Amino acid sequence: MTLLIITAVEPEAAAIRAGLSRADVAAVGAGPAAAAAGTARRLALKPYEAVLSAGIAGAFPGRAALAATILGARSIAADLGAESPEGFLPIDTLGFGTSTQPADPALLKTLQNALPQALTGDILTLTTVTGTAETTERLAGAHPEALAEAMEGHGVATAAAQAGVPFAELRTISNLIGPRDRKAWRLPEALTALSQAAANLPW
Repeated sequence: MTLLIITAVEPEAAAIRAGLSRADVAAVGAGPAAAAAGTARRLALKPYEAVLSAGIAGAFPGRAALAATILGARSIAADLGAESPEGFLPIDTLGFGTSTQPADPALLKTLQNALPQALTGDILTLTTVTGTAETTERLAGAHPEALAEAMEGHGVATAAAQAGVPFAELRTISNLIGPRDRKAWRLPEALTALSQAAANLPW
């Protein structure tokens, strides 16, 4: 299988290349717009049989630990929608599309078999990283199956879906979601875990 792996930044791409040399890995920039554009461009230039959005992420407290490996059952654009006096309205409610992109079942199963220690659940895609207790509580309540949040998965998934290419998302945990505290982040450990996960992929 020809596999394309999309990351946001070069340290994530380098971590994956350290574990896996048999896939094309590209760092395309942070956020869903850069992720979608970068993925779409590469899918237009070369045929791939699968696309993987990969990198580090924040975990919801109590749902995943630091350095854990997460597989996305669904990638959800959690801030795509509208505010209202009654609260946030997802784009699905507005009738303008879907905020949810499911992982390809066969691809997800392949990843689960290769990474039996990984947790599987929803991964939120946000354009603004969570940095307060209030937002953490709101997102956790609205998305009880979400294990983590990142910034690119839904963008990669949208480009893959429009190209008809199977998609999945893989993350390793660098921090817990909540009040922003860079001193508590564990980037080296998360990147090491990302290399280890990549080394076990069957490509």
